[in-house]
Amino acid sequence: MKHHKSFSFGILFLAVFGLSSCVEEGASTLDMTPYFDLKGFIKEKIQEVDSVKVSKQSAIQGIEKQTTLVYSIKNWQEEFDVFTEADINKASSFQSYKTTSSDEMLTHELLPNSKGKVKYIKVAYAGKEVSSISIKIADENLFYTTSTLAELYINNTTNLIDHYSIHTTQKIWFMDANDMRIQGELVP
Repeated sequence: MKHHKSFSFGILFLAVFGLSSCVEEGASTLDMTPYFDLKGFIKEKIQEVDSVKVSKQSAIQGIEKQTTLVYSIKNWQEEFDVFTEADINKASSFQSYKTTSSDEMLTHELLPNSKGKVKYIKVAYAGKEVSSISIKIADENLFYTTSTLAELYINNTTNLIDHYSIHTTQKIWFMDANDMRIQGELVP
């Protein structure tokens, strides 16, 4: 009986220890990002351009407007929301993208039979530093289609955001397409 209790305790100890080590291993796997950390990259770059002046040109339905503004972190977060929303490091996106890489380019493309609004993320490099990011987001259903192309360029000398463009087209059934373009350039 004495050996039976110590044997049972030993098995229980090994089972608990074994399960706890599996949990820790799974947690660390979830912390790793399988794709480019777009959300983290944008968050970092926004911090670097707090209170920087931007020359912005916007066109909605062909009506153009030119402004020069000083953007706070909150303004940049709103302006670059399209980039942070395009982050594909989610459990639902796991194994939905084909990744190709070279010294100059990293590309994540939505696989043909996968569902997702983010169609691609392309990250260009100059040396080891990001020089530009391009994304395409599209969604379509019976009544509505939308497509967004967005690009962000980094100055290779300062490693800060240099300029960007965001182009969105939305079409609702039986209505004309809504076309919006934003271009911004940081003013030194």
